[in-house]
Amino acid sequence: MTGPRAGASATPAPAVMLVVAGLVCQEVGASIAVLLFPEAGPLGMVLLRLGFSALILLAVTRPRLGGHSRRDWGAVGVFGFVLAAMNGLFYLALERLPLGVTVTIEVLGPLALAIATGRRVWSLVWAALAFAGVAALAGGGWDRLDPLGVAFALGAAAMWALYILSSARVGAAFAKLDGLAWAMVVGAIVALPFGVIDAGATLLRPDILALGAAVALLSSTLPYAFELIALRRLAASAFAILMSLAPAIAALAGFVLLGQHLSWLELVGIALVIGASIGAIRGAGRAAAGAAEPMA
Repeated sequence: MTGPRAGASATPAPAVMLVVAGLVCQEVGASIAVLLFPEAGPLGMVLLRLGFSALILLAVTRPRLGGHSRRDWGAVGVFGFVLAAMNGLFYLALERLPLGVTVTIEVLGPLALAIATGRRVWSLVWAALAFAGVAALAGGGWDRLDPLGVAFALGAAAMWALYILSSARVGAAFAKLDGLAWAMVVGAIVALPFGVIDAGATLLRPDILALGAAVALLSSTLPYAFELIALRRLAASAFAILMSLAPAIAALAGFVLLGQHLSWLELVGIALVIGASIGAIRGAGRAAAGAAEPMA
């Protein structure tokens, strides 16, 4: 992807709005899923989200089966398992934690990757800032944060980091969205037994199916489409920085749609993690640019 043309705005407003709209869709979809937990359970919602996402992607991409090695299909299998695990752990965390806190903890996964690829001295600064953010969340009351929910969120963070690595591998082996479509099918298959055990016959109710399709559309299809369009106009570093705003948007969605109130220390913690994410992303981008420059 090439950078913006000379004289053009570094962050075109329409592209920025698309990224923000994608984030809002994601968190609205997560809020709807939380509201459906009493009916379908978190793992039932994971099955509905991945199942409908797979159907939508298959219909849109019509991916080919031929022309790929066993290693390529192995990468798809790993990617699909990671998708199922990431979504499952995230929804299990949402059952026990506020949306904003869950997303903040989950962001620690990609943040750790960005810190690992950044400049060493500044990486320590961003790591310390992220730690301060987590400590602020604790100051806001770890006693009211379910320990198992925190463990699920940390697991989702680790899966998000693996998702980034797996996505790159599959994206290099498959054209367009073909690899993602097949991985989503694998993820839905992995989630199937857990979703059926969690939700049972509820999954056959037309209203639950319709709302599950809406969650898939809001949480997966629309955000991914918006991101693809935005990436044609935004530098990757600017896009990544905008994505780091997810915890703030999640906290707002949790407050407006779910009535989840956060203490001022928890809000400070979210802000610190966002700041660490932005700094780490910028540092990783500079490090990559420096590595690409030929020595004099």
